[in-house]
Amino acid sequence: MAVATDYYEVLGVARDAAPDDIKRAYRALARELHPDVNPDPTTQERFKEVTAAYEVLSDPAKRERYDLGGDPYGSAPGFGPGFGFGDIMDAFFGSAATRGPRSRRRRGQDALIRLEVSLAEATFGATRELTVDTAVACPTCAGAGTATGTSPARCPMCQGRGEVSQVQRSFLGQVMTARPCPQCQGYGTVIPSPCPECSGEGRVRTRRSMTLKVPAGVDTGTRIQLTGEGEVGPGAGPAADLYVEIVERAHPVFTRRGDDLEATVTLPMTAAALGTTIALDTLDGAQQLAVRPGTHSGEVLTLRGLGVTHLHSSARGDLHVQVLVETPSRLDERQEELLRELAGLRGEHGATGTVASADAEPHGLFARIRDAFHGR
Repeated sequence: MAVATDYYEVLGVARDAAPDDIKRAYRALARELHPDVNPDPTTQERFKEVTAAYEVLSDPAKRERYDLGGDPYGSAPGFGPGFGFGDIMDAFFGSAATRGPRSRRRRGQDALIRLEVSLAEATFGATRELTVDTAVACPTCAGAGTATGTSPARCPMCQGRGEVSQVQRSFLGQVMTARPCPQCQGYGTVIPSPCPECSGEGRVRTRRSMTLKVPAGVDTGTRIQLTGEGEVGPGAGPAADLYVEIVERAHPVFTRRGDDLEATVTLPMTAAALGTTIALDTLDGAQQLAVRPGTHSGEVLTLRGLGVTHLHSSARGDLHVQVLVETPSRLDERQEELLRELAGLRGEHGATGTVASADAEPHGLFARIRDAFHGR
């Protein structure tokens, strides 16, 4: 067809129209004049004229040549070189970035392992040696995935684009869609001779050792992140992160409650009545625990600062020791005689006791001893 005398007039825009105004004008006219909407031959010629005008005015270089009176194509107008259905779709729906071939080199996946630690290691911190099964760059091909002396070849199906196109008809005409090339999986290249060690993956699995510093204060569920120590990606891509999840072993003596520790000691009733000092084996070594005279069963004694270290801090929790007073269940004649004598001296022999609520505190150790002898 002949070159239009005024492309601006064809689209119905001013000569100083902005690119967005030109695109909006073309969209409106294209929807009206598209052959699938209006098959009249005269309308089809008009559609070609509108499309040619849009091609020139939407391209800054062609528009400049046209405004200067030159040939915007350097060849015949109309559907000139470089203009195709994709440009029409861009005008309708906006331009979209071309995916193109994707890289074989990609970041690896994060890895997670679990590490069991003792209560002492969780309290004071520790240095542990880890053995990890993970993916590393293939030492034979250095991540290329190709056999020695070979290289990837351009995919014959997509010609290196990494995607193939499919044309379908719609109410607006032919619609072109793109999908990853099934032969090269979107890489744009194929590997005719894969590396025999990694089978073209560019990475292999291996076992390696590393040193981990466990900080003081960790608990079950705490995760330690080791940046860049995870799996190497395909094509020897960047290594991901390794997460070490802590699992704390149960302790035979102490129970952990946050950063506090709890323990239980059992004392004879005489020691609880008279008071005593016992050696308690803690995480910090032997500690002297003073039990005052008249201590009741169930009382809790606290040793400050002997608990677990706070995470990211030097402060520590406390150690709480619950005292359980043991009442003898079997007495020989001499022991029973002495206890009865003691009860008489305290005026407790034959006492009936008093009724107290469930929340009331016991009246003392010897009151409980008396109740035990009377079957209460």
